[in-house]
Amino acid sequence: MENHFLIDSEYLSPEALEIKHRLETDPSSRKSHMEYLPGMEVIESDIRSKVMEHMNSYDYSSYTGRDVMAALEHETCSIEDFKALLSPAAEPFLEMMAQRASRETSRHFGNTVYMFTPLYIANYCENYCVYCGFNCYNHINRMKLSAEQIEKEMKVIADSGMEEILILTGESRSQSDVTYIGEACKLARKYFRMVGLEIYPVNTDEYRYLHECGADYVTVFQETYDADKYETLHLMGHKRVWPYRFDSQERALMGGMRGVAFSALLGLSDFRKDALATALHAYFLQRKYPHAEMSLSCPRLRPIINNDQINPLDVHEKQLCQILCAYRIFLPFAGITVSSRESADFRNGIVKIAATKVSAGVSTGIGDHESKYSGKTSCSEQGDEQFEINDNRSLEHMYSDIEGEGLQPVLNDYLYV
Repeated sequence: MENHFLIDSEYLSPEALEIKHRLETDPSSRKSHMEYLPGMEVIESDIRSKVMEHMNSYDYSSYTGRDVMAALEHETCSIEDFKALLSPAAEPFLEMMAQRASRETSRHFGNTVYMFTPLYIANYCENYCVYCGFNCYNHINRMKLSAEQIEKEMKVIADSGMEEILILTGESRSQSDVTYIGEACKLARKYFRMVGLEIYPVNTDEYRYLHECGADYVTVFQETYDADKYETLHLMGHKRVWPYRFDSQERALMGGMRGVAFSALLGLSDFRKDALATALHAYFLQRKYPHAEMSLSCPRLRPIINNDQINPLDVHEKQLCQILCAYRIFLPFAGITVSSRESADFRNGIVKIAATKVSAGVSTGIGDHESKYSGKTSCSEQGDEQFEINDNRSLEHMYSDIEGEGLQPVLNDYLYV
């Protein structure tokens, strides 16, 4: 395990240090990451086997420039074409890929860019993920917003003009149970036209309940599709169960969600294979659930509290641009989100090529939107953030910049009738 992923030990209690050392040095002390825990729903699906068959057999070094040119010449991008576009052989053709991606984006989305903002309502977590600021052993200020505080934060965000919100929590059922999240969805429906969730994976009936409370779509980061690498990074907690997390989007669709979003956290493992698996996960589910809306994102690792050395491995902006262009060419109808993990310059550029959605007015902390938007203190205390953002532009600033690029900012793309 790479040392720069580890939470700095000086911030851990002696008890936590002892557990941390045992879990890291003695794999036999860790529960199987492929074994479901009590209460986890098992569904019958062939999606996982299809995705993993392609990912495990993917030899990106075998592709040539001729394969890339052939892929760009085809009107429809096949899986084999997509593999070529993700390969190192495609890097010299990045300009051609960007031109093709831009045409596909314009054809299917016009010149629109959708905007949303995330709202973290709690940062308690029961997982031990060695790269995450919410890690249960990382010493940070923990906080869970009350219903009153949630509504206050939502009103501040809505008053800025935002019409879509993404509700996030740390992965703790004991602190942020499904009922608590459902109540937040009900509050969000009062202020926003679109409500998304990025929470711990739940069962189909729980996704159905959250949809009835007002949630429209669900985002789940698989983090890495490399199950062996996943095991070394997720040492404890429900998140450790790799297959249960993999099937989250399908359970959400079975529960009635209108849309689902997919992502790997680029830099945890082989980014080309993770990018392939992410897109194929959406591709195969789209064919199984043709009514569903699919979207992807490709966040890179960012520094966290107590460890500023966490950064993506070998995933530079050029590689990130290649992945985004390949996504657009392969999945022309899918939404593509680029988060505030990336710089303003990169986001300004990529929305003209492949991305269709950006976040604005972002905070990954708990209870600080009022102070961020107006300078007032929203809560008597605030919870620490999950990671450092790289683009802190407000909605007004982002809106103006998008217009300056000759694009049309859109705050809502869905109407209930």
